[in-house]
Amino acid sequence: MEPSIRYTKSSDGTSIAFWSMGDGPALVVTPATPFTHVQLEWEIPESRSWLEALGAGRRLVRYDARGFGMSDRTATDFTLAAHCADLDAVAVALGLDRFALYATGDSAMASIAYAATRPDRVTHLVIWCGWARRTDVSGDLRTRTLQRLVESDWEIYTETAARVLLGWNEDDAARRFAAFYREAADPKVIMRAMNEVYESDASEHLPNVKCPTLVMHRRSLPAVGVEVAQYIAAGIPEARLLLRDGSSPLPFLADVDSIVASIREFLGDAPPAAPSEPSASAGKAPVTLLFTDMTGSTALTQRLGDEAAQEIVRAHNDIVRRSLAAQGGKEVKHTGDGLMVSFTSASSALECAIAIQQGVAAFVAEKPESELRVRVGLNAGEPVAESGDYFGTAVQLAARICDLAQPGQILVSGVVRDLVAGKKYLFADHGETVPRGFEDAVHLYEARW
Repeated sequence: MEPSIRYTKSSDGTSIAFWSMGDGPALVVTPATPFTHVQLEWEIPESRSWLEALGAGRRLVRYDARGFGMSDRTATDFTLAAHCADLDAVAVALGLDRFALYATGDSAMASIAYAATRPDRVTHLVIWCGWARRTDVSGDLRTRTLQRLVESDWEIYTETAARVLLGWNEDDAARRFAAFYREAADPKVIMRAMNEVYESDASEHLPNVKCPTLVMHRRSLPAVGVEVAQYIAAGIPEARLLLRDGSSPLPFLADVDSIVASIREFLGDAPPAAPSEPSASAGKAPVTLLFTDMTGSTALTQRLGDEAAQEIVRAHNDIVRRSLAAQGGKEVKHTGDGLMVSFTSASSALECAIAIQQGVAAFVAEKPESELRVRVGLNAGEPVAESGDYFGTAVQLAARICDLAQPGQILVSGVVRDLVAGKKYLFADHGETVPRGFEDAVHLYEARW
């Protein structure tokens, strides 16, 4: 059934179009300005299926941004504060006290500001291919070129923007999206909004977002690299980063089931796709275990003092946690000067290890005085799972391999190398060695990063 569109007034009198459907905890899907039209998007089969899947078991709320879609197109205020006031108006009209927020693109900035300034109202925040600072994307050459096209030829602008967004080979989809774009937006409104939107910056609000946050991003999104998502995830306390393959910023054009499943799991609407902690059944399938170890931490403490050394420990932990979250890994426990994490995929574990060393290198490049050096060891096997931890030979060997690694090195067992055979990774043969506490020799390989 097509949702019934209603209107409410924002604090400055701007009319905001919205609809609500379903029952259960509320999920508010904020408008992806300027690609927002609450009526026409329901007529696009892919968009409609996406919204229905996202809202299953929930009260789903959609509204158009001021100046776009079916909302008041005479709006002149496009600040983050104005967008937050629009969301307030919709929430009051529907009697919503607490709700989850889904945001994408520019709407991520307003949603971050809203979650930070109204912590008692937002239960969860999901950001899909969004940014906290408009300058992270508006400086791209394609963006500046498209900006000039708005003024000169509206139809060519929409056709070009659609192909930049969806890909130059997507003729049919691009034509449909360009037509939708022309209905959703008006060049005069875009020109009025452009200056304020391009100056928008919600980065100061990131540390004040206290609700659980999931940041999702496409790995190959044109003009918006994964570093934009990493910036958000690093700035929001305890935020989770999840990267998806592909280049489409529209979640309903590729990998839809997986994206919906991840969001619903995060919101608590469905059982996790994988155990949230090791269970007895986990030992029946191979598990890849990764250990990190900060080298020279005792000497570092003596040289820098407890407080400064602890800052470096926190930097190590942040790098590891961002990397494992991006690959779907699970933190098992602290191991003194490092962390133990687990993966159901050897490739994901190795990607995480590479990201850790790259993250450490970037950190040291900015703060060479930190002297942060990390070694990483990986092994795969069938460990014993008990009380949220792993035990057994596979775990002990992974820890010993980490001990054998040099600072800045990734060492893996032959099992891990075999599991990722045929993929893009490069290895150097380190021959056989007998780890401490083991009787048999183990073949080790260094993963180049």
